[in-house]
Amino acid sequence: MESGNDPCKTLAKSNTRHKCAACFKQYKKREHLIAHMKISHHSVHQPKCGVCQKHCKSFESLREHLTGPLAKRTCSESFAERGCKFCMRIFDSPVFIDEHQEMCCLPAPAPLGTMEMTCTEYLIYDPPENIEYGNEAIAMDCEMVGGGSDGTLDLCVRVCLVDEGEKVIFHTYVLPPIPVTNYRYEITGIKESHLRDAMPLKEVQEKILQILYNGESIGIVRLNGGKARLLLGHGVQHDLDCLRMNYPDHLLRDTAKYPPLMKTNLVSHSLRYLARTHLGYDIQTGMHDPYEDSVSVMRLYKRLRSQKHQARQMDLLLASARSTPSSTNGYDWSYKETENMNPDELFDLSKPNYKCWCLD
Repeated sequence: MESGNDPCKTLAKSNTRHKCAACFKQYKKREHLIAHMKISHHSVHQPKCGVCQKHCKSFESLREHLTGPLAKRTCSESFAERGCKFCMRIFDSPVFIDEHQEMCCLPAPAPLGTMEMTCTEYLIYDPPENIEYGNEAIAMDCEMVGGGSDGTLDLCVRVCLVDEGEKVIFHTYVLPPIPVTNYRYEITGIKESHLRDAMPLKEVQEKILQILYNGESIGIVRLNGGKARLLLGHGVQHDLDCLRMNYPDHLLRDTAKYPPLMKTNLVSHSLRYLARTHLGYDIQTGMHDPYEDSVSVMRLYKRLRSQKHQARQMDLLLASARSTPSSTNGYDWSYKETENMNPDELFDLSKPNYKCWCLD
């Protein structure tokens, strides 16, 4: 009598699920899991649940996992008892929460206000020559008024730069190259009198680049940065466009486009939302203040830069690379090469499609 196939074993094999080691999604076929790993860009740099260790694309998706209507019960209960609502960390004991959240919830920065200045009264700080900054970060924010016949063209009329110590290193009103047709006073607080003796745009450009280049040559700045400074902002490329300036992409850090700070659908959050959610205070409650916004951007950057991730060799290579990671996740991912790999080994092959700020 022929034995044939055992129907129980056949059924068990057909019910086998292939589970992603990062986000825990399950697939009926192994090739579907491999296809998922190819495009997911999972890595140790993604926000992660401190209970079940699930990796999430952003802090918003992690927040939904811990506090949303479909949150896993064990995770939500642990977070409610021992979790920080600002940094999303979960501690071993509830006794550490109060002390930690006092440090995690920061006071709002005091705004500069809308003082009137002449072009010779701009604020600029020249650090002592014996201080080595290396790749110190500089946060910048601009205030825009309207130009053009309908007032919808953004014109930068005020700019503020702060260092990592939250000290103003440059602040001035900017004389736009074309007439202002809408001062947007309710938002900017700027009137015609503020621009009467404002600094010409070309001079503003020169002074900002002098601060950012930090004495480095243009060639070195474009190649690997050298000792030039990182430029932070929220929508920083838009600010640069309005200032009619260029700065290398590998030296820009944008809180509006950093994946862990974006929405689950990869749309940018407002800076006001990020400050309230991650730093614990409100900004832009009335007129916008460039110092207040710059400091908030700097605080967000420093908090995420200080995260401790177990960087792998491929992450360090990514940090030093200037090119954009490929859509294939940096590996061949052919079925022949991966058919015998377990989910953990597949995860080890995956790498992020962005440079984590902890590598700065």
